[in-house]
Amino acid sequence: MDACLSSEQQPRPLEEAPSTPDDETLHTDGTSRCPGDSNEIEASLRSLQKFVPMNYPSYTQENYRFVGKKIVIQESIESYGAVVWPGAIALCQYLEEHTEELNLRGAKILEIGAGPGLVSIVASILGAQVTATDLPDVLGNLQYNLLKNTLNCTTYLPEVKELVWGEGLEQSFPKSTLYYDYVLASDVVYHHYFLDKLLATMVYLCQPGTVLLWANKFRFSTDYEFLDKFKQVFDTTLLAESQESSIKLFKGILKWD
Repeated sequence: MDACLSSEQQPRPLEEAPSTPDDETLHTDGTSRCPGDSNEIEASLRSLQKFVPMNYPSYTQENYRFVGKKIVIQESIESYGAVVWPGAIALCQYLEEHTEELNLRGAKILEIGAGPGLVSIVASILGAQVTATDLPDVLGNLQYNLLKNTLNCTTYLPEVKELVWGEGLEQSFPKSTLYYDYVLASDVVYHHYFLDKLLATMVYLCQPGTVLLWANKFRFSTDYEFLDKFKQVFDTTLLAESQESSIKLFKGILKWD
């Protein structure tokens, strides 16, 4: 693979996530204020928290670094939706490295299957107006992580909304009033029974001009079957890939008749 080619010419290789010093926390303007751990900030978090995190005994605090900022994510191995998966790391890397090209500042973004929220946090730090969505039992920890890492740190505070794939889309996300510049998704395709509903949800959320960025670790034959169906309804470009880890990052533009 020729690494000198642009992403429009050839997909670039994905790299490992950057390491994070344990004792350094940078604000987007270079100061050390966020994420905070003072009593005042914790009180603010509690007052803004609409959803209650699940009471998993195995929560851990995991550190990541993007955009020169330490991001602390509360994770638990007891739920798929409480773990940062490899596709999320890849998508965060891409957003960070292509911020100007993507024109993320002020962009309206919806993330499908946001999980513990790393991608939505990075998009928020980069200046986007983010709506993070997932299943009801995931929203508490998702909102906690978003508030912990973006409160008083980003231009726009991310919104958290329930989204069950394929259900109640017009009621919760009416096309007449909502438009998204980007729809983001990472590791939403794996061995589950809702792949058709996932694809229908992706199609519904994309309007003319919407760009879908989807990163996924390909593990099963059904993942490639989903990709074939995805290509039938989206003009698809492979932006980046890691052959070693089987992670691929795609850009999709909905086909219009």
